[in-house]
Amino acid sequence: MLSAAKLLLASTSLVTAAVIDIRQEPSTTVPDYFQTTPQIFAGPTVTGLIAPFLAQSNPAPFGQEASFVANAPLETNLPITGNTNRSSIFQLHGQLSSYFPNPVGFGSNEYPLPPGSNISHVHLLHRHGSRYPTGDSSVANFGRKIQNLTTNGSAKWTDELDFLNAWEYQLGAEILVARGRQELFDSGVLFYYNYGGLYNTSTKITARTTTQDRMLKSAEYFMAGFFGLEWTHNVTLALILEQQGFNNSLAGYFQCNNSNSYQATGGNNASRIWEKTYLAAATERLTAMSGGYNWTVADVYNAQTMCPYETVAFGYSRWCDLFTYDEWKGFEYSIDLQFHGNNGFGSPTGRAVGIGYVEELFARLEGHLYNLPPGATQANVTLDEMEATFPLDQSLNFDFSHDTNIMAIITAFGLKQFNQTLPTTGPPDDQQLIVSHVTPFATRMVWEIIQAPSPIKASRPTNVTAPTSDYYDQGNTTTYIHLLLNQRTVPLYKSYPECEKRDDGWCELSTVLKIFGGLLDTARYEYSCFGDYPSVPYGNVTDGVPTVKRRALGGAFGTGLEMYESSDRWIE
Repeated sequence: MLSAAKLLLASTSLVTAAVIDIRQEPSTTVPDYFQTTPQIFAGPTVTGLIAPFLAQSNPAPFGQEASFVANAPLETNLPITGNTNRSSIFQLHGQLSSYFPNPVGFGSNEYPLPPGSNISHVHLLHRHGSRYPTGDSSVANFGRKIQNLTTNGSAKWTDELDFLNAWEYQLGAEILVARGRQELFDSGVLFYYNYGGLYNTSTKITARTTTQDRMLKSAEYFMAGFFGLEWTHNVTLALILEQQGFNNSLAGYFQCNNSNSYQATGGNNASRIWEKTYLAAATERLTAMSGGYNWTVADVYNAQTMCPYETVAFGYSRWCDLFTYDEWKGFEYSIDLQFHGNNGFGSPTGRAVGIGYVEELFARLEGHLYNLPPGATQANVTLDEMEATFPLDQSLNFDFSHDTNIMAIITAFGLKQFNQTLPTTGPPDDQQLIVSHVTPFATRMVWEIIQAPSPIKASRPTNVTAPTSDYYDQGNTTTYIHLLLNQRTVPLYKSYPECEKRDDGWCELSTVLKIFGGLLDTARYEYSCFGDYPSVPYGNVTDGVPTVKRRALGGAFGTGLEMYESSDRWIE
Protein backbone atom coordinates (compact mmCIF):
# COMPACT_ATOMS: atom_id res chain seq x y z
CA MET A 1 0.00 0.00 0.00
CA LEU A 2 1.23 3.49 -0.86
CA SER A 3 1.98 5.78 2.05
CA ALA A 4 0.05 9.02 2.44
CA ALA A 5 3.15 10.95 1.42
CA LYS A 6 3.59 8.85 -1.73
CA LEU A 7 -0.10 9.20 -2.55
CA LEU A 8 0.20 12.99 -2.19
CA LEU A 9 3.31 13.01 -4.37
CA ALA A 10 1.59 10.88 -7.00
CA SER A 11 -1.52 13.08 -7.06
CA THR A 12 0.62 16.20 -7.27
CA SER A 13 2.48 14.76 -10.22
CA LEU A 14 -0.80 14.01 -11.95
CA VAL A 15 -2.01 17.55 -11.40
CA THR A 16 1.27 18.97 -12.67
CA ALA A 17 1.13 16.76 -15.73
CA ALA A 18 -2.43 17.86 -16.45
CA VAL A 19 -1.48 21.50 -16.24
CA ILE A 20 1.47 21.02 -18.54
CA ASP A 21 -0.75 19.19 -21.00
CA ILE A 22 -3.14 22.13 -21.17
CA ARG A 23 -0.45 24.64 -22.11
CA GLN A 24 1.87 24.44 -25.09
CA GLU A 25 5.29 24.04 -23.48
CA PRO A 26 8.51 24.82 -25.41
CA SER A 27 10.46 21.91 -26.79
CA THR A 28 12.88 21.19 -29.57
CA THR A 29 10.02 20.14 -31.82
CA VAL A 30 7.53 22.96 -31.18
CA PRO A 31 8.17 26.21 -33.15
CA ASP A 32 8.24 29.35 -31.03
CA TYR A 33 5.09 30.75 -32.64
CA PHE A 34 3.12 27.84 -31.14
CA GLN A 35 4.60 28.08 -27.63
CA THR A 36 2.25 29.62 -25.09
CA THR A 37 4.60 29.31 -22.10
CA PRO A 38 6.86 30.90 -21.12
CA GLN A 39 5.18 34.00 -22.53
CA ILE A 40 7.20 36.47 -24.58
CA PHE A 41 6.08 40.03 -25.28
CA ALA A 42 3.15 39.53 -22.93
CA GLY A 43 2.89 43.21 -22.18
CA PRO A 44 2.30 44.53 -18.63
CA THR A 45 0.69 42.01 -16.27
CA VAL A 46 -0.12 43.85 -13.04
CA THR A 47 -2.75 42.28 -10.84
CA GLY A 48 -5.06 44.27 -8.55
CA LEU A 49 -4.25 45.00 -4.92
CA ILE A 50 -7.37 43.30 -3.58
CA ALA A 51 -9.72 40.53 -4.67
CA PRO A 52 -13.46 41.16 -5.09
CA PHE A 53 -15.51 40.86 -1.87
CA LEU A 54 -18.94 41.85 -3.12
CA ALA A 55 -20.90 39.88 -0.53
CA GLN A 56 -19.43 42.16 2.12
CA SER A 57 -19.23 45.48 0.27
CA ASN A 58 -22.46 45.51 -1.78
CA PRO A 59 -24.75 48.37 -0.64
CA ALA A 60 -27.27 48.12 -3.48
CA PRO A 61 -30.63 46.62 -2.48
CA PHE A 62 -31.65 43.78 -4.77
CA GLY A 63 -35.05 44.16 -6.35
CA GLN A 64 -35.09 47.95 -6.42
CA GLU A 65 -36.47 49.27 -9.70
CA ALA A 66 -33.55 51.34 -10.87
CA SER A 67 -30.92 50.62 -13.50
CA PHE A 68 -31.72 46.93 -13.19
CA VAL A 69 -29.69 44.06 -14.50
CA ALA A 70 -29.74 40.85 -12.47
CA ASN A 71 -26.61 40.26 -10.38
CA ALA A 72 -24.65 37.82 -12.49
CA PRO A 73 -22.07 38.42 -11.07
CA LEU A 74 -21.74 42.24 -11.23
CA GLU A 75 -23.89 44.53 -9.09
CA THR A 76 -25.63 46.81 -11.55
CA ASN A 77 -28.89 47.49 -9.72
CA LEU A 78 -28.18 51.11 -8.89
CA PRO A 79 -30.48 54.12 -8.40
CA ILE A 80 -29.52 56.41 -11.28
CA THR A 81 -31.06 59.87 -11.34
CA GLY A 82 -33.22 60.40 -14.42
CA ASN A 83 -33.45 56.73 -15.35
CA THR A 84 -37.21 56.30 -15.67
CA ASN A 85 -37.28 53.29 -17.98
CA ARG A 86 -35.08 50.87 -16.00
CA SER A 87 -32.44 50.91 -18.72
CA SER A 88 -28.97 49.79 -17.73
CA ILE A 89 -26.25 52.42 -17.62
CA PHE A 90 -23.83 49.50 -17.97
CA GLN A 91 -24.85 49.26 -21.60
CA LEU A 92 -23.74 52.88 -22.07
CA HIS A 93 -20.04 52.35 -21.41
CA GLY A 94 -18.83 52.09 -24.98
CA GLN A 95 -15.90 49.71 -25.42
CA LEU A 96 -15.75 49.34 -21.62
CA SER A 97 -19.19 47.72 -21.49
CA SER A 98 -19.18 44.18 -20.19
CA TYR A 99 -20.42 42.00 -23.04
CA PHE A 100 -24.09 42.04 -23.98
CA PRO A 101 -25.72 41.16 -27.32
CA ASN A 102 -26.75 44.17 -29.39
CA PRO A 103 -30.28 44.80 -28.03
CA VAL A 104 -31.69 46.61 -31.07
CA GLY A 105 -29.91 45.00 -34.01
CA PHE A 106 -28.44 46.63 -37.09
CA GLY A 107 -31.60 46.84 -39.19
CA SER A 108 -32.24 43.24 -40.13
CA ASN A 109 -34.28 40.55 -38.43
CA GLU A 110 -32.77 37.17 -37.65
CA TYR A 111 -33.85 34.23 -39.80
CA PRO A 112 -33.20 30.50 -39.61
CA LEU A 113 -31.55 28.67 -42.46
CA PRO A 114 -34.07 27.59 -45.10
CA PRO A 115 -34.58 23.82 -45.21
CA GLY A 116 -31.89 22.24 -47.35
CA SER A 117 -29.29 25.00 -46.80
CA ASN A 118 -26.18 24.38 -44.70
CA ILE A 119 -23.43 26.39 -43.02
CA SER A 120 -20.17 25.09 -44.45
CA HIS A 121 -17.69 27.10 -42.36
CA VAL A 122 -17.40 30.15 -40.12
CA HIS A 123 -14.76 32.78 -39.39
CA LEU A 124 -14.75 34.29 -35.90
CA LEU A 125 -12.98 37.50 -34.91
CA HIS A 126 -13.18 37.93 -31.13
CA ARG A 127 -12.18 40.72 -28.77
CA HIS A 128 -10.56 39.95 -25.42
CA GLY A 129 -12.67 40.08 -22.28
CA SER A 130 -13.08 42.71 -19.58
CA ARG A 131 -9.77 43.92 -18.19
CA TYR A 132 -8.01 46.37 -15.93
CA PRO A 133 -7.09 49.75 -17.48
CA THR A 134 -3.72 50.23 -19.09
CA GLY A 135 -1.05 51.20 -16.57
CA ASP A 136 -0.40 54.68 -17.96
CA SER A 137 -4.00 55.50 -18.82
CA SER A 138 -5.62 58.77 -17.76
CA VAL A 139 -8.05 56.93 -15.48
CA ALA A 140 -5.17 55.24 -13.64
CA ASN A 141 -3.36 58.55 -13.23
CA PHE A 142 -6.59 60.13 -12.03
CA GLY A 143 -7.10 57.40 -9.45
CA ARG A 144 -3.65 57.95 -8.01
CA LYS A 145 -4.19 61.73 -8.06
CA ILE A 146 -7.42 61.50 -6.05
CA GLN A 147 -5.78 59.19 -3.52
CA ASN A 148 -2.89 61.66 -3.10
CA LEU A 149 -5.27 64.59 -2.64
CA THR A 150 -6.95 62.72 0.20
CA THR A 151 -3.67 61.63 1.78
CA ASN A 152 -2.10 65.09 1.81
CA GLY A 153 -5.29 66.83 2.92
CA SER A 154 -5.69 68.95 -0.21
CA ALA A 155 -9.34 67.98 -0.47
CA LYS A 156 -12.09 67.11 1.99
CA TRP A 157 -14.78 65.08 0.36
CA THR A 158 -18.39 65.47 1.53
CA ASP A 159 -21.92 64.31 0.68
CA GLU A 160 -21.91 61.80 -2.19
CA LEU A 161 -18.11 61.99 -2.39
CA ASP A 162 -17.64 61.10 1.27
CA PHE A 163 -16.53 57.57 0.25
CA LEU A 164 -13.33 59.10 -1.19
CA ASN A 165 -12.03 59.83 2.31
CA ALA A 166 -11.31 56.10 2.66
CA TRP A 167 -10.99 55.22 -1.03
CA GLU A 168 -7.78 53.96 -2.61
CA TYR A 169 -6.93 53.24 -6.22
CA GLN A 170 -6.55 49.46 -6.26
CA LEU A 171 -6.94 48.42 -9.90
CA GLY A 172 -4.29 46.38 -11.67
CA ALA A 173 -3.22 46.94 -15.24
CA GLU A 174 -3.79 45.35 -18.63
CA ILE A 175 -4.79 41.77 -17.73
CA LEU A 176 -8.21 40.11 -17.71
CA VAL A 177 -10.39 40.42 -14.64
CA ALA A 178 -12.59 37.53 -13.51
CA ARG A 179 -15.52 38.87 -15.52
CA GLY A 180 -13.34 38.89 -18.62
CA ARG A 181 -12.43 35.27 -18.12
CA GLN A 182 -16.11 34.42 -17.74
CA GLU A 183 -17.06 36.34 -20.88
CA LEU A 184 -14.65 34.35 -23.03
CA PHE A 185 -15.53 31.01 -21.46
CA ASP A 186 -19.24 31.69 -21.88
CA SER A 187 -18.63 32.77 -25.47
CA GLY A 188 -16.83 29.50 -26.16
CA VAL A 189 -19.74 27.54 -24.71
CA LEU A 190 -22.22 29.55 -26.81
CA PHE A 191 -20.12 29.09 -29.92
CA TYR A 192 -19.98 25.36 -29.27
CA TYR A 193 -23.77 25.17 -29.10
CA ASN A 194 -24.09 27.22 -32.29
CA TYR A 195 -21.32 25.66 -34.37
CA GLY A 196 -20.01 22.55 -32.60
CA GLY A 197 -21.34 20.38 -35.41
CA LEU A 198 -18.79 21.93 -37.79
CA TYR A 199 -15.83 20.55 -35.85
CA ASN A 200 -14.24 17.46 -37.34
CA THR A 201 -13.22 15.50 -34.25
CA SER A 202 -10.45 13.72 -36.14
CA THR A 203 -8.57 16.98 -36.76
CA LYS A 204 -6.66 19.53 -34.71
CA ILE A 205 -7.34 23.08 -35.81
CA THR A 206 -5.10 26.16 -35.58
CA ALA A 207 -6.41 29.34 -33.93
CA ARG A 208 -4.62 32.69 -33.85
CA THR A 209 -4.09 35.23 -31.11
CA THR A 210 -1.33 37.62 -30.04
CA THR A 211 1.35 37.35 -27.40
CA GLN A 212 -0.20 39.97 -25.11
CA ASP A 213 -1.28 38.34 -21.86
CA ARG A 214 -4.98 39.23 -22.02
CA MET A 215 -5.11 38.15 -25.65
CA LEU A 216 -3.56 34.76 -24.98
CA LYS A 217 -5.71 34.16 -21.91
CA SER A 218 -8.86 35.19 -23.78
CA ALA A 219 -8.14 32.63 -26.49
CA GLU A 220 -7.46 29.95 -23.89
CA TYR A 221 -10.66 30.61 -21.94
CA PHE A 222 -12.68 30.58 -25.16
CA MET A 223 -11.16 27.25 -26.16
CA ALA A 224 -11.89 25.83 -22.71
CA GLY A 225 -15.52 26.87 -23.11
CA PHE A 226 -15.79 25.35 -26.59
CA PHE A 227 -13.76 22.16 -26.18
CA GLY A 228 -13.30 21.71 -22.42
CA LEU A 229 -10.15 21.83 -20.32
CA GLU A 230 -8.41 19.42 -22.68
CA TRP A 231 -8.69 21.90 -25.55
CA THR A 232 -5.02 21.49 -26.50
CA HIS A 233 -5.98 18.09 -27.93
CA ASN A 234 -8.21 19.94 -30.39
CA VAL A 235 -6.50 23.29 -31.00
CA THR A 236 -3.03 24.67 -31.52
CA LEU A 237 -2.71 28.36 -30.72
CA ALA A 238 -0.52 30.33 -33.12
CA LEU A 239 0.86 33.39 -31.33
CA ILE A 240 1.62 36.51 -33.36
CA LEU A 241 4.08 38.90 -31.74
CA GLU A 242 2.30 41.99 -30.46
CA GLN A 243 5.14 44.44 -30.22
CA GLN A 244 6.24 47.62 -31.94
CA GLY A 245 7.92 46.86 -35.25
CA PHE A 246 6.32 43.46 -35.82
CA ASN A 247 3.68 42.75 -38.44
CA ASN A 248 0.41 41.64 -36.89
CA SER A 249 -3.03 41.91 -38.48
CA LEU A 250 -4.66 41.38 -35.08
CA ALA A 251 -2.93 44.50 -33.73
CA GLY A 252 -2.52 46.44 -36.95
CA TYR A 253 -1.67 49.77 -35.37
CA PHE A 254 1.84 48.60 -34.46
CA GLN A 255 2.75 48.74 -38.14
CA CYS A 256 0.89 51.94 -38.90
CA ASN A 257 2.91 54.84 -37.56
CA ASN A 258 0.40 57.56 -38.35
CA SER A 259 -2.32 55.77 -36.39
CA ASN A 260 -0.28 56.45 -33.25
CA SER A 261 0.35 60.13 -33.99
CA TYR A 262 -1.52 63.43 -33.93
CA GLN A 263 -2.88 62.68 -37.41
CA ALA A 264 -5.30 60.09 -36.03
CA THR A 265 -6.59 61.87 -32.91
CA GLY A 266 -9.59 63.66 -34.40
CA GLY A 267 -11.91 61.50 -32.33
CA ASN A 268 -10.24 62.54 -29.10
CA ASN A 269 -10.51 66.19 -30.09
CA ALA A 270 -14.20 65.82 -30.89
CA SER A 271 -14.86 63.99 -27.64
CA ARG A 272 -13.28 66.75 -25.57
CA ILE A 273 -15.60 69.31 -27.15
CA TRP A 274 -18.62 67.16 -26.33
CA GLU A 275 -17.37 66.45 -22.78
CA LYS A 276 -17.40 70.17 -21.98
CA THR A 277 -21.07 70.25 -22.92
CA TYR A 278 -22.52 67.17 -21.27
CA LEU A 279 -20.33 67.28 -18.12
CA ALA A 280 -20.73 70.98 -17.32
CA ALA A 281 -23.31 70.42 -14.57
CA ALA A 282 -21.45 67.41 -13.16
CA THR A 283 -18.24 69.43 -12.91
CA GLU A 284 -19.97 72.06 -10.78
CA ARG A 285 -21.74 69.40 -8.73
CA LEU A 286 -18.58 67.47 -7.81
CA THR A 287 -16.60 70.65 -7.10
CA ALA A 288 -19.22 71.68 -4.54
CA MET A 289 -18.58 68.46 -2.61
CA SER A 290 -14.77 68.65 -2.65
CA GLY A 291 -13.72 71.10 0.04
CA GLY A 292 -12.09 73.63 -2.24
CA TYR A 293 -10.73 71.32 -4.92
CA ASN A 294 -11.85 72.48 -8.36
CA TRP A 295 -12.65 69.58 -10.65
CA THR A 296 -11.70 69.88 -14.29
CA VAL A 297 -13.82 68.37 -17.04
CA ALA A 298 -11.03 65.85 -17.55
CA ASP A 299 -11.25 64.87 -13.86
CA VAL A 300 -14.99 64.32 -14.14
CA TYR A 301 -14.60 62.28 -17.31
CA ASN A 302 -12.02 60.06 -15.62
CA ALA A 303 -14.35 59.67 -12.66
CA GLN A 304 -17.00 58.34 -15.03
CA THR A 305 -14.47 56.02 -16.62
CA MET A 306 -13.59 54.61 -13.19
CA CYS A 307 -17.13 53.20 -12.92
CA PRO A 308 -16.92 50.50 -15.61
CA TYR A 309 -13.37 49.53 -14.66
CA GLU A 310 -14.11 49.11 -10.95
CA THR A 311 -17.38 47.34 -11.71
CA VAL A 312 -15.78 44.59 -13.77
CA ALA A 313 -12.84 44.34 -11.36
CA PHE A 314 -14.64 44.34 -8.01
CA GLY A 315 -18.31 43.79 -8.86
CA TYR A 316 -19.46 47.23 -7.72
CA SER A 317 -18.24 50.84 -7.93
CA ARG A 318 -19.29 53.88 -5.91
CA TRP A 319 -18.37 56.08 -8.88
CA CYS A 320 -21.31 54.86 -10.97
CA ASP A 321 -24.22 56.57 -9.27
CA LEU A 322 -22.50 59.96 -9.10
CA PHE A 323 -23.84 60.65 -12.58
CA THR A 324 -27.30 61.04 -14.06
CA TYR A 325 -28.74 58.85 -16.76
CA ASP A 326 -28.33 61.64 -19.33
CA GLU A 327 -24.68 61.99 -18.34
CA TRP A 328 -24.18 58.30 -18.97
CA LYS A 329 -25.76 58.67 -22.40
CA GLY A 330 -23.32 61.51 -22.96
CA PHE A 331 -20.46 59.22 -21.92
CA GLU A 332 -21.45 56.64 -24.52
CA TYR A 333 -21.55 59.28 -27.23
CA SER A 334 -18.11 60.59 -26.23
CA ILE A 335 -16.71 57.14 -26.97
CA ASP A 336 -18.63 56.92 -30.24
CA LEU A 337 -16.89 60.15 -31.28
CA GLN A 338 -13.50 58.77 -30.28
CA PHE A 339 -13.86 55.55 -32.25
CA HIS A 340 -15.28 57.27 -35.32
CA GLY A 341 -12.51 59.85 -35.47
CA ASN A 342 -9.57 57.75 -34.25
CA ASN A 343 -10.26 54.31 -35.70
CA GLY A 344 -13.25 54.45 -38.01
CA PHE A 345 -14.34 56.20 -41.17
CA GLY A 346 -13.46 59.56 -39.64
CA SER A 347 -9.81 58.57 -39.23
CA PRO A 348 -7.15 58.86 -41.97
CA THR A 349 -5.74 55.48 -40.86
CA GLY A 350 -9.07 53.74 -40.19
CA ARG A 351 -8.97 51.48 -43.24
CA ALA A 352 -5.21 50.95 -43.20
CA VAL A 353 -5.04 49.59 -39.65
CA GLY A 354 -7.67 46.95 -40.42
CA ILE A 355 -6.70 46.01 -43.98
CA GLY A 356 -4.31 43.21 -43.00
CA TYR A 357 -7.09 41.11 -41.49
CA VAL A 358 -9.42 41.93 -44.39
CA GLU A 359 -6.87 40.59 -46.88
CA GLU A 360 -6.34 37.48 -44.76
CA LEU A 361 -10.06 36.70 -44.73
CA PHE A 362 -10.21 37.43 -48.46
CA ALA A 363 -7.44 34.87 -49.08
CA ARG A 364 -9.15 32.29 -46.87
CA LEU A 365 -12.47 32.72 -48.66
CA GLU A 366 -10.74 32.34 -52.02
CA GLY A 367 -9.00 29.20 -50.74
CA HIS A 368 -5.33 30.20 -50.96
CA LEU A 369 -2.52 31.36 -48.72
CA TYR A 370 -2.00 35.07 -48.22
CA ASN A 371 0.01 36.04 -51.30
CA LEU A 372 0.56 39.80 -51.16
CA PRO A 373 4.14 41.10 -51.12
CA PRO A 374 5.68 42.13 -47.79
CA GLY A 375 4.62 45.64 -46.86
CA ALA A 376 1.35 45.56 -48.79
CA THR A 377 -0.42 45.30 -45.41
CA GLN A 378 0.68 44.68 -41.84
CA ALA A 379 -0.12 40.96 -42.07
CA ASN A 380 2.68 38.66 -40.90
CA VAL A 381 3.77 37.27 -44.25
CA THR A 382 5.98 34.58 -42.70
CA LEU A 383 3.09 33.02 -40.78
CA ASP A 384 0.49 33.62 -43.49
CA GLU A 385 2.53 31.76 -46.10
CA MET A 386 2.51 28.52 -44.09
CA GLU A 387 -0.55 26.27 -43.90
CA ALA A 388 0.52 25.30 -40.38
CA THR A 389 -0.17 28.83 -39.19
CA PHE A 390 -2.62 29.92 -41.88
CA PRO A 391 -4.73 26.80 -42.56
CA LEU A 392 -7.16 26.78 -45.47
CA ASP A 393 -9.21 23.65 -44.85
CA GLN A 394 -10.79 24.45 -41.48
CA SER A 395 -14.54 24.73 -41.03
CA LEU A 396 -13.90 26.68 -37.80
CA ASN A 397 -11.53 29.66 -37.84
CA PHE A 398 -10.82 31.57 -34.61
CA ASP A 399 -8.92 34.87 -34.37
CA PHE A 400 -8.58 37.18 -31.35
CA SER A 401 -8.01 40.93 -31.49
CA HIS A 402 -8.57 44.32 -29.80
CA ASP A 403 -11.44 46.83 -29.84
CA THR A 404 -9.82 49.60 -31.86
CA ASN A 405 -8.42 47.04 -34.28
CA ILE A 406 -11.88 45.54 -34.78
CA MET A 407 -13.28 49.03 -35.42
CA ALA A 408 -10.57 49.54 -38.03
CA ILE A 409 -11.37 46.15 -39.55
CA ILE A 410 -15.04 47.14 -39.82
CA THR A 411 -13.84 50.28 -41.60
CA ALA A 412 -11.46 48.38 -43.88
CA PHE A 413 -14.29 46.05 -44.88
CA GLY A 414 -16.08 49.17 -46.05
CA LEU A 415 -19.12 48.54 -43.85
CA LYS A 416 -20.45 52.01 -44.57
CA GLN A 417 -23.57 51.48 -42.50
CA PHE A 418 -21.32 52.63 -39.65
CA ASN A 419 -20.06 55.66 -41.56
CA GLN A 420 -22.24 58.49 -40.37
CA THR A 421 -21.51 62.09 -39.46
CA LEU A 422 -21.27 62.36 -35.69
CA PRO A 423 -21.45 66.02 -34.68
CA THR A 424 -19.74 67.30 -31.54
CA THR A 425 -23.03 68.87 -30.44
CA GLY A 426 -24.74 65.55 -29.69
CA PRO A 427 -25.96 62.27 -31.19
CA PRO A 428 -27.69 62.31 -34.58
CA ASP A 429 -31.00 60.64 -35.27
CA ASP A 430 -30.84 56.94 -36.13
CA GLN A 431 -27.23 56.69 -34.98
CA GLN A 432 -25.58 53.58 -36.42
CA LEU A 433 -22.16 53.54 -34.76
CA ILE A 434 -22.83 52.93 -31.07
CA VAL A 435 -19.60 51.51 -29.70
CA SER A 436 -21.22 49.48 -26.90
CA HIS A 437 -23.21 47.69 -29.63
CA VAL A 438 -20.19 47.22 -31.89
CA THR A 439 -17.06 46.61 -29.78
CA PRO A 440 -17.89 45.95 -26.11
CA PHE A 441 -15.62 43.66 -24.16
CA ALA A 442 -15.71 40.14 -25.70
CA THR A 443 -17.07 41.40 -29.03
CA ARG A 444 -17.56 38.68 -31.59
CA MET A 445 -17.75 39.16 -35.37
CA VAL A 446 -18.82 36.04 -37.25
CA TRP A 447 -18.84 35.43 -41.00
CA GLU A 448 -20.99 32.40 -41.88
CA ILE A 449 -20.62 30.77 -45.29
CA ILE A 450 -23.91 29.18 -46.31
CA GLN A 451 -24.51 26.70 -49.15
CA ALA A 452 -28.00 26.76 -50.64
CA PRO A 453 -29.33 24.24 -53.22
CA SER A 454 -30.69 27.15 -55.31
CA PRO A 455 -31.07 30.94 -54.93
CA ILE A 456 -32.93 31.92 -51.75
CA LYS A 457 -35.74 34.42 -52.20
CA ALA A 458 -34.93 37.91 -50.96
CA SER A 459 -38.30 38.14 -49.22
CA ARG A 460 -38.55 35.51 -46.51
CA PRO A 461 -41.89 33.77 -45.83
CA THR A 462 -43.52 34.86 -42.58
CA ASN A 463 -44.94 31.40 -41.91
CA VAL A 464 -42.27 29.26 -40.27
CA THR A 465 -44.01 26.14 -41.57
CA ALA A 466 -44.01 27.39 -45.16
CA PRO A 467 -43.18 24.73 -47.79
CA THR A 468 -39.62 24.59 -49.11
CA SER A 469 -40.70 26.07 -52.44
CA ASP A 470 -41.57 29.34 -50.67
CA TYR A 471 -37.91 29.81 -49.76
CA TYR A 472 -36.23 29.19 -53.10
CA ASP A 473 -36.16 30.50 -56.66
CA GLN A 474 -35.22 28.34 -59.61
CA GLY A 475 -31.49 28.14 -60.23
CA ASN A 476 -28.21 26.52 -59.38
CA THR A 477 -26.46 26.00 -56.08
CA THR A 478 -25.72 29.40 -54.51
CA THR A 479 -23.28 30.34 -51.75
CA TYR A 480 -24.12 33.18 -49.37
CA ILE A 481 -22.20 35.07 -46.71
CA HIS A 482 -23.90 36.15 -43.50
CA LEU A 483 -22.25 38.64 -41.11
CA LEU A 484 -23.16 38.70 -37.42
CA LEU A 485 -21.80 41.25 -34.97
CA ASN A 486 -22.52 40.59 -31.31
CA GLN A 487 -25.18 38.04 -32.23
CA ARG A 488 -27.09 40.32 -34.60
CA THR A 489 -27.11 40.36 -38.40
CA VAL A 490 -25.31 43.18 -40.18
CA PRO A 491 -27.28 43.61 -43.44
CA LEU A 492 -24.62 43.70 -46.14
CA TYR A 493 -26.76 45.55 -48.68
CA LYS A 494 -26.67 48.61 -46.41
CA SER A 495 -22.92 48.84 -46.97
CA TYR A 496 -22.51 47.19 -50.35
CA PRO A 497 -24.95 48.45 -53.04
CA GLU A 498 -23.87 45.53 -55.21
CA CYS A 499 -25.63 43.17 -52.79
CA GLU A 500 -29.31 42.41 -53.21
CA LYS A 501 -31.60 43.98 -50.62
CA ARG A 502 -32.70 40.99 -48.62
CA ASP A 503 -34.79 40.41 -45.50
CA ASP A 504 -32.02 38.25 -44.04
CA GLY A 505 -29.21 40.71 -44.83
CA TRP A 506 -27.13 38.04 -46.61
CA CYS A 507 -25.22 38.53 -49.83
CA GLU A 508 -23.98 36.12 -52.47
CA LEU A 509 -20.38 35.19 -51.73
CA SER A 510 -19.28 35.79 -55.31
CA THR A 511 -20.50 39.38 -55.08
CA VAL A 512 -18.75 40.00 -51.77
CA LEU A 513 -15.48 38.58 -53.11
CA LYS A 514 -15.57 41.07 -55.97
CA ILE A 515 -16.03 43.88 -53.44
CA PHE A 516 -13.21 42.56 -51.25
CA GLY A 517 -10.95 42.54 -54.27
CA GLY A 518 -10.91 46.35 -54.35
CA LEU A 519 -10.52 47.06 -50.64
CA LEU A 520 -6.70 47.01 -50.57
CA ASP A 521 -6.44 49.83 -53.09
CA THR A 522 -9.07 51.81 -51.21
CA ALA A 523 -7.16 51.52 -47.91
CA ARG A 524 -3.97 53.11 -49.34
CA TYR A 525 -2.00 51.31 -46.60
CA GLU A 526 1.50 52.63 -47.27
CA TYR A 527 0.45 56.26 -47.60
CA SER A 528 -2.15 56.20 -44.82
CA CYS A 529 0.27 54.67 -42.32
CA PHE A 530 3.59 56.19 -43.31
CA GLY A 531 2.84 59.16 -45.60
CA ASP A 532 3.69 62.73 -44.71
CA TYR A 533 0.35 64.47 -44.82
CA PRO A 534 -1.16 67.19 -42.65
CA SER A 535 -3.76 66.44 -40.04
CA VAL A 536 -7.22 67.74 -40.79
CA PRO A 537 -9.98 68.87 -38.43
CA TYR A 538 -12.44 66.31 -37.14
CA GLY A 539 -15.19 65.74 -39.68
CA ASN A 540 -13.05 66.33 -42.77
CA VAL A 541 -12.07 62.67 -43.15
CA THR A 542 -15.09 60.71 -44.31
CA ASP A 543 -13.91 57.36 -45.74
CA GLY A 544 -11.19 56.11 -43.40
CA VAL A 545 -8.31 57.32 -45.59
CA PRO A 546 -6.36 60.61 -45.74
CA THR A 547 -8.18 63.50 -47.32
CA VAL A 548 -7.04 63.79 -50.93
CA LYS A 549 -7.41 67.15 -52.62
CA ARG A 550 -6.63 68.28 -56.13
CA ARG A 551 -3.67 70.27 -57.38
CA ALA A 552 -3.54 71.76 -60.82
CA LEU A 553 -0.65 70.80 -63.05
CA GLY A 554 1.11 73.88 -64.30
CA GLY A 555 4.30 74.25 -66.31
CA ALA A 556 4.72 73.98 -70.02
CA PHE A 557 1.60 71.88 -70.53
CA GLY A 558 -0.88 74.54 -69.38
CA THR A 559 -3.79 72.18 -70.08
CA GLY A 560 -5.70 72.44 -66.82
CA LEU A 561 -4.99 68.78 -66.02
CA GLU A 562 -5.34 67.84 -62.36
CA MET A 563 -3.56 65.26 -60.22
CA TYR A 564 -4.23 63.80 -56.80
CA GLU A 565 -1.54 63.93 -54.15
CA SER A 566 -0.72 65.20 -50.70
CA SER A 567 0.65 68.72 -50.76
CA ASP A 568 0.55 72.04 -48.97
CA ARG A 569 -0.42 73.74 -52.23
CA TRP A 570 -4.09 72.91 -52.56
CA ILE A 571 -6.63 74.30 -54.97
CA GLU A 572 -9.75 74.31 -52.79
